[in-house]
Amino acid sequence: MDLTLEAYSNIVEYVGRRSDIAALCRVSKPLRRAAEKRLYKTIYLEDTHDTRSLCVTLANSPRLASLVESFTLSPLEYDESDDEDDIGPGDVEELPEGYWSWISKALKNMRGLKHLDIHSQNGPTSACAWIYPKGQVFLLHTLYCDFDWDNDLAEFINSQDALEDLYILDFKTSNTPPIDATDTNPATERTIYTTVNDSAMPKLTILECTFSEAADTIVPHRPITRLKTCFSRTEPAAKGEELARLCRNISRSTEPFQSLDIADSSYSEAFSMELLRAVVETKATNTDLRYVGTLVLPIHGQERLQFYGLLMRLPLLRCIELEVSDWDPVPSTPAAFRALTNELRIYCPLITMVVFVHEFERTAVRVSQGFCAVDADVYTEHLWREI
Repeated sequence: MDLTLEAYSNIVEYVGRRSDIAALCRVSKPLRRAAEKRLYKTIYLEDTHDTRSLCVTLANSPRLASLVESFTLSPLEYDESDDEDDIGPGDVEELPEGYWSWISKALKNMRGLKHLDIHSQNGPTSACAWIYPKGQVFLLHTLYCDFDWDNDLAEFINSQDALEDLYILDFKTSNTPPIDATDTNPATERTIYTTVNDSAMPKLTILECTFSEAADTIVPHRPITRLKTCFSRTEPAAKGEELARLCRNISRSTEPFQSLDIADSSYSEAFSMELLRAVVETKATNTDLRYVGTLVLPIHGQERLQFYGLLMRLPLLRCIELEVSDWDPVPSTPAAFRALTNELRIYCPLITMVVFVHEFERTAVRVSQGFCAVDADVYTEHLWREI
């Protein structure tokens, strides 16, 4: 007697190991359908040879490929300490023949895909965005992309009308590169890059980009509420201009910001005060902001009071990331972290998480029912997405 589809799905849900789910495919045709749906819904691949093998299967089976909703490709980083007899310093594993081509062919069949996460920078080679299918083969909700910026990538992003969460590593403007006066060769190529259309990604709410220029282009006219980026400039005056430009473009978001995480190549107390002042004076960031970072916590009392005074103008602030590398002595004990957190909460009583940064090492202090405690389990990299 055949069971209902719901019953078959419930049976599959109780099976933990993927090998056991695969075995269920051989039991009966109805159970096979339920097992395949579970087996192919979420795919996470690390080994390059397994990746090629599975992608060949998906490229040759549109039915199976259409079941994929989440596809993550994260090639393992190669450790020189592994297989020392076979791999020398600087050596990497050679990719199987046709590796990226088969991934491209598989993607063209994934018509139900919603989450695409392809890491290329930590593998043996970096792919190009040509592997993305042309047109709206699928409509993603989330996209992680560390490919170099080119026209293929820009055109793919422009086609994704349902995208809500975007990470891009690289970005180039649509401007033609300047002509080198010393170059006498008229055939020198000066690529004009396709940029992001104003009408693209109308649902985008989360943006992570390593260049503030990408935020300048993508934030305006979209409902972005969470942004993580980095200053491109290092000279103080140029960085100040970059900050002013970024704040102007942030103000053009169609929704108030809830999270703002801006990294810097070198942190200074003076510029952190300038950054914080810009945040509290920008309408898009001074009403609903829950998370802000990374800011240098002033050492001296008067400057720290000014710092706290500015934070008090962010009424919904829940989490802040503070750089303390220049302190002497540097806070390093749970008691010191708790003391600084309690001091901060005198002025910002709604704070529930403080992340202290010292030489790229992060210590999170969580506040629960009025008590502060170091939380070693919190994943600080994602707080700006979650608070």
